[in-house]
Amino acid sequence: MGRAEAAAMIPGLTLLWAAGLGHATPSPPRLRLSFQELQAWHGLRTFRLERTCCYEALLVDEERGRLFVGAENHVASLSLDNISKQAKKLSWPAPVEWREECNWAGKDIGTECMNFVKLLHPYNHTHVLACGTGAFHPICAFVQVGHRLEEPILLLEPRRLEDGKGKSPYDPRHRAASVLVGEELYSGVAADLMGRDFTIFRSLGQRPSLRTEPHDSRWLNEPKFVKVFWIPESDNPDDDKIYFFFHELAVEAAPVLGRLTVSRVGQICRNDMGGQRSLVNKWTTFLKARLVCSVPGMEGDTHFDQLQDVFLLSSRDPRNPLLYTVFSTSSIFQGSAVCVYSMNDVRRAFLGPFAHKEGPTHQWVAYQGRVPYPRPGMCPSKTFGTFSSTKDFPDDVIQFARNHPLMYNPVLPIGGRPVFMQVSAGYTFTQIAVDRVAAADGHYDVLFIGTDVGTVLKVISLPKSSQPSSEGLLLEELHVFEHSAAVTSMQISSKRHQLYIASRSSVAQISLHRCAAHGRACAECCLARDPYCAWDGVKCTRFQPSAKRRFRRQDIRNGDPSMLCSRDSSRPALLERKVFGVEGGSAFLECEPRSLQARVEWTFQRTGEAAYTQVPTEERAERAARGLLLRGLRRQDSGVYLCAAIEHGFSQPLRRLALHVLSATQAERLARAEEVAPPAPSGPKLWYRDFLQLVEPGGGGGGGGGGAASSLRMCQPQHAPRAPGPEPRRKGRNRRTHASEPRAERGPRSAGHW
Repeated sequence: MGRAEAAAMIPGLTLLWAAGLGHATPSPPRLRLSFQELQAWHGLRTFRLERTCCYEALLVDEERGRLFVGAENHVASLSLDNISKQAKKLSWPAPVEWREECNWAGKDIGTECMNFVKLLHPYNHTHVLACGTGAFHPICAFVQVGHRLEEPILLLEPRRLEDGKGKSPYDPRHRAASVLVGEELYSGVAADLMGRDFTIFRSLGQRPSLRTEPHDSRWLNEPKFVKVFWIPESDNPDDDKIYFFFHELAVEAAPVLGRLTVSRVGQICRNDMGGQRSLVNKWTTFLKARLVCSVPGMEGDTHFDQLQDVFLLSSRDPRNPLLYTVFSTSSIFQGSAVCVYSMNDVRRAFLGPFAHKEGPTHQWVAYQGRVPYPRPGMCPSKTFGTFSSTKDFPDDVIQFARNHPLMYNPVLPIGGRPVFMQVSAGYTFTQIAVDRVAAADGHYDVLFIGTDVGTVLKVISLPKSSQPSSEGLLLEELHVFEHSAAVTSMQISSKRHQLYIASRSSVAQISLHRCAAHGRACAECCLARDPYCAWDGVKCTRFQPSAKRRFRRQDIRNGDPSMLCSRDSSRPALLERKVFGVEGGSAFLECEPRSLQARVEWTFQRTGEAAYTQVPTEERAERAARGLLLRGLRRQDSGVYLCAAIEHGFSQPLRRLALHVLSATQAERLARAEEVAPPAPSGPKLWYRDFLQLVEPGGGGGGGGGGAASSLRMCQPQHAPRAPGPEPRRKGRNRRTHASEPRAERGPRSAGHW
C-alpha cells in the first residue's frame, strides 16, 4: 500500500469538509421523547442497585424469561417483562487481599479495585458463565440459574471458580469481547496487568489453549476488541470460523501519517490446534482485513475509522448474516456512521491477495509470489483438502501465515457508503441492536442506536429505488436515562418486543414501538413510517401481519397517506380557538407539529373575506419554533389563521385560530367594567373576563391605552374538549404562552407592514 493510498485514509477534518460533511446538519428525529414522557406514558422501566455502577454485561434468556446483568461486584437476574420487579441480586466482590494488592499497585481502591463483571454467557441448561476484573485479578465463575420459570435461582458455586486471565480484562476501562461456543471461550483481551499484551485467546474446553503471536505488531497493534462471533462456513463443522472485530493502529500506514487508527475483522478456525514445530500453541489460521466505512468525496474519502459495536443480524441462511456496525471518527470533527457488511464480502477479502511489505521504501503491496498449499487461513477439513490438523501443515504454510496475517483488499460496506450517519450532532454512536420487522409492503430492518449521552435512536433502513443500497430514516430519539450516561450495552427480546439498555448508572427497558405517540389520525400514523405500527381504522396500533387487509393502512416505503387516508373521517374537526390582541401590541399564535421533520405553513383569512392567503414572513410576522409571533397589531390583522404541517408533500391542518384585535380604548373600557362588575360565582363567565385575565396593567406597547397591556397570549377556554389519550410533550417543552415571557420575544423587531 503506497503513500498515495495511505494518504487517502486520513480521517482528518480537511477531508470531512471536502466530502461536504462540514456543513451537514444532523438529521432531526420525527419524534423526540424525554425521560419523563417515556416513564409517564410509554412504559419505560429502570433498574439500579444501591451504591453500584457500571452495568456493562447484558444477557437475554428468553426461555427463563430473565435478563442477567453484570455490574460492579454484582450479578442480577431481572424479569424480561418488567425489570423493576422480581429482581434477584448476587453479591460477588473481590477478596480483600486482592483489593489491597490492587491498591499497592497504584490503583484507586474505591473506583478500580472492585470486581467489575464484564462477561455473561449461557453455559448449559442450568448455569451461566460470568467473568469479572476481580480488582485487577481476573476471575470467572459458574452461576447457577436453574431451569424453572416459577422460581428463579441465582447462586454462585464457589467450588467452580476459574482463573479469568485471557477471558476477562484486568482493567475496568477495557471492554470484553468474547463468544462461548460449546464449552470453549474465544476472547479478545489484554493478557497482562499493564494492558500491553493484547491477544486473541481460546480457553476452557478440552482442546489446548491457543493465542496470537505476542508482541508482534503485524498480528495485533494495540487493538481494542469490540465483538466476537461464531459463524459457520459450510455444512461441515470443521470449516467453522470465529470472527473478531476490533480497531488498532495501522501497521500499513506511511510513517508520515503517524498513529493512524483502522478497523479490522479477523478470523480463526475453530479446529486450529497450533503448529507442530513453529507457532506452537499459537493460531496458524489467523488473518485480518480492514473494514472500511467511508463517504466518497471530491478530494478523498471521509473515513469513520473507530469501530464501536457490531450486531449480527441472522438470516434464513446461518452462513450469511448481515453485519450492522457503528463507527466514530478519531479526529476533532465529531461524526458517527452505520455501515452494513455481507459475510460474502468478508470471505472474499480473505480469499484475495495478502498484503506484503517490500522494496527499498518498504511499501505495502499485494503479494504476487507463490502462495503455499494449503492456503493460509483455510481450515483443515475434507471440504478444502486432505489435512486433518493444523499440526500437519507444511512448514512453509506456517511460516507464510506468521509473516502475512494482513489481507491487501479491504471489506467495503453494502452500497459503498454508510446507511445512516450523524455529523456534529452532539453525541457519538456507541451501541447498536437491529430487529427485522414484517410490514405490509415487505420486511424492514429497524436499528436501535445507543449514544454516549444516554439516548437511543430508532432508525429504519429503507431501500433506495435504483440502487442496491439503503438509507436510514431517523424515526425517534428516546431519552431512556434520567441523567446523561453513555450506553454500554443493548439487547433485544424479539419475543416480547422489548429493548434493554445498560449504562454506567442503571439499566432501562422500553418497548420497540410506541404507536399511540405517532398521533390520533390515519395520516399521522402513515407519515410515521414505523413498520411496527399501522392504522386499524380507529387508531394507530401494533401492526399484525396476519390481520385482515382492510386494517393494513401502512406505507413504510413511501410514507404517502394521500391514498390510504383519503377517506378517513376519524380525525375530529378543528375547533376554532379565540385569540385576543390589543392594537400596537403582540400576539403569539401557538402551533407545534408532533413531527420534528414537518414544516409549518400559515394561511390567513381576513375578517369579511372568503379567500385564504399565506402569511408572509416580514418584520411584523416572525415564525418561531412553536408558532407565529405577530408584532405591532392592527385592526386589519383580525381574522382566521390556519396552521398546517407539511411533511413528505402531505399537508395536514393542525390549528384554527380566530384573532380579534381590540383598540386600546376598548381594552381599557373592559378593564374598568371588570373593576365595577359584581362577582357572579354561580353565573356563566363573561367572554371579556377571559380576555382581561390575559391583560397586564402598565403594558403600553405602542398602542396607548391606560392600564391595558399591549401584549397577549392565546386564550383556550376551559370548556374546550380535549382529545382522548395522552399527547406526548417534547423534551423540555414549556407550556407558558404569555407574550411578555422570553419564549415569545425572540429578539428586537421594528413594526412594519405585511
